[in-house]
Amino acid sequence: MGGLVIRGIRNFNVENRAEREISKMKPSPAPRHPSTNSLLQTQMGVNPEIKGAIARKDDKLLSFLKDVYVDSKDPVSSMQVKAAETHQEPEEFRLPKGQHFDMINIKRVPKGKISVVEALTLLNNHKLYPETWTAEKIAQEYLLEQKDVNSLLKYFVTFEVKDFSVEDKKAIEPK
Repeated sequence: MGGLVIRGIRNFNVENRAEREISKMKPSPAPRHPSTNSLLQTQMGVNPEIKGAIARKDDKLLSFLKDVYVDSKDPVSSMQVKAAETHQEPEEFRLPKGQHFDMINIKRVPKGKISVVEALTLLNNHKLYPETWTAEKIAQEYLLEQKDVNSLLKYFVTFEVKDFSVEDKKAIEPK
């Protein structure tokens, strides 16, 4: 019942409304700046063939335009992209070194990576015994690349805690 009423209202006086829209004046272009308008008038006066060239259609260009074929495809949906990202090759793992991992839930470490505890341990071992814990031995022991181990030993150090006793401090005399 409601559809009949809506259809009747929508189709009421369709021809007259369409004729009114068609007979309306088309929008005119925006007014030009006076300086631009004067330049156009001078160019039209100097070269009157420009006006004919603007209005003339070029058959060669029209044939090129008719030969254009556009083929488009929809973009890939985000669901397909997420599905492609989640597929990864299985990594090789190794067991962590040391006894510190009983309290932590680290069961295995990917090859080529180390945990924070292992990093601190190997830095401390290299600091205390540099002749036995060389970069080559660390790379072999923890399955790391040599350049990564060299960078690690060069740019990272462990903290040192120093205790300054009262006798070692120099007293600053008040002014």
